[in-house]
Amino acid sequence: MADHFDEKSGVVPSKTSWGNWAQTIDEVFIEVNVPKGTKGREISCDIKPKGIKFCLKGQEFFKGELFGTVLADESTWVLEDNELVRIILVKSGRDAANCWHSLLTSEYSADPWTFNEMEKKLTLERFQKENPGFDFSKADISGNYSGGGPQFPS
Repeated sequence: MADHFDEKSGVVPSKTSWGNWAQTIDEVFIEVNVPKGTKGREISCDIKPKGIKFCLKGQEFFKGELFGTVLADESTWVLEDNELVRIILVKSGRDAANCWHSLLTSEYSADPWTFNEMEKKLTLERFQKENPGFDFSKADISGNYSGGGPQFPS
């Protein structure tokens, strides 16, 4: 069995003051750097279909309306090595056109270059899903990715 597309091609992270976030067609990945020695019981991560709130020892790191809707019951978080929290949000809309511009509607926007790279990755991921026998992991495409695929002049 061939490797999964996202394992070979990686994701494009958007940096934040507390860590970073990235996305695939299906999921949004959030990495939160926390002080070494952090315990799971000190973390509060409330995931709702349209919102998220992350606190450590009662201190809010981020909170707000998500850019898109997620399946809260399928989303999760884990504390790794007592210093990194990984949050996985499962998108409810799963197609290349559902590329989030920001993590929250009001904060953590990807800069234009990062967003363009995110759109490229999602477009290549869509091509891989549509053509499972081909390897698009090293492919490079150009064009306007708005809407999940290259747009051609009419």
